[in-house]
Amino acid sequence: MSELDTTAPILTIDGPSGSGKGSISKRVAEKLGWCYLDSGALYRALGIAAIHRQVDITDENALAVLIERINLEFKRNTAGDWGVYLDGEEVQGQLQTEDVGRVASKIAIFPLVRRGLLAKQQGFQKQPGLVADGRDMGSVVFPNANYKVYLTASAEERGKRRYKQLIEKEINANLRNVIEDIEQRDERDKSRLASPLMVPEGALYIDSSSSSIKEVVQEVLDLLNNA
Repeated sequence: MSELDTTAPILTIDGPSGSGKGSISKRVAEKLGWCYLDSGALYRALGIAAIHRQVDITDENALAVLIERINLEFKRNTAGDWGVYLDGEEVQGQLQTEDVGRVASKIAIFPLVRRGLLAKQQGFQKQPGLVADGRDMGSVVFPNANYKVYLTASAEERGKRRYKQLIEKEINANLRNVIEDIEQRDERDKSRLASPLMVPEGALYIDSSSSSIKEVVQEVLDLLNNA
């Protein structure tokens, strides 16, 4: 990872699961030529590590120790796409399974886990700029970010998007169950004691329920251009 540069501009895009923040963030980063951080992918990678090493995901202290023992990186792979590397091995293909998603959501409630990953996330700030997406990027990880966005959509719409992704990947799924899972994740994210999901102070609020990716990307770029 490059040396931290606190002068590099930061755009944070926060929002609940399935809001489209990952797709939007990547496209905005590409248009700006900035670096990209998917903070949720780091939690999912930690979940993979916990599963592989048979660490009890209800044991906060054991998870905190695990963070110290593993190496997590977010960098471009040989194809030029951003990917998460766990102890030198790319695990991007394992991140989007429902099991890993549930584990990530459950371990993210622990203060020691969030504290352990905080410095790793902040370390991605570098020139020419950083687009960081997650659930507490603008409120906790980068509270002084130059630009902030809160992206959301109805639970039903987010469920439909997630269901479509799973079907396209030939993963069996039930739409009602996917929507219920998203609603449960929302409740966990909003009610957790450590860095609950919230609209960061000063953030542009965007409801993408009836908007295209192209429209949302332009709205975010307009925020930077009009600043």
